[in-house]
Amino acid sequence: MTVQPTSLQASRVDLLLLAEMVKPGSRVLDVGCGDGALLRILAETRQVDGRGVELSQSGVNQCVARGLSVVQGDADKDLVNYPDNAFDFAILSQTIQATRRPRDVLDQLLRIGNRVIVSFPNFGHWNIRTQLLFRGCMPETENLAYSWYDTPNIHFCTIKDFRELCRELDAKVERSIALNAQGGRMGLGIPLFMQNLFGEQAIFLLAR
Repeated sequence: MTVQPTSLQASRVDLLLLAEMVKPGSRVLDVGCGDGALLRILAETRQVDGRGVELSQSGVNQCVARGLSVVQGDADKDLVNYPDNAFDFAILSQTIQATRRPRDVLDQLLRIGNRVIVSFPNFGHWNIRTQLLFRGCMPETENLAYSWYDTPNIHFCTIKDFRELCRELDAKVERSIALNAQGGRMGLGIPLFMQNLFGEQAIFLLAR
């Protein structure tokens, strides 16, 4: 079922694609929920029972002002406090690369949620490879718009890297989407090396 945009969804296209993976009426935990944009989309279009965890106080304040149920917390430390299978979906949107221990965080999410959705910028994209090859310095793109010395992103990965991590954790990839520079869905069934080369972002639906 396609999520139709509303006036509140003049935001990232990837959030709409991510929302399509969530079953209506689900219990959802959004880790690193930022200003609550995804939680609000899910509440409006999927009628979820949504909860959020956000590290920054400013993000928590914005969420609370929107009427969302969000607490301040650190994905690297606080996920251990959630019981097994507490949520139908645990979501980590554009956040895994900013965690200190991505493997442990994903492992915890697979314990907490019956399904896990992860999205991230793909460091294997051709533009990033080209900047490294010809400029010889850390690349900056629309999805990675920081200098190397002030970026919150500390663990970059490629689509291929993430699939390898899923195998290590015995996580089943139920669905994956590679997104182009405009945030649109790339063709279904394209080979992994093409996704890794031309996808600027990726979204994975996982189960254990």
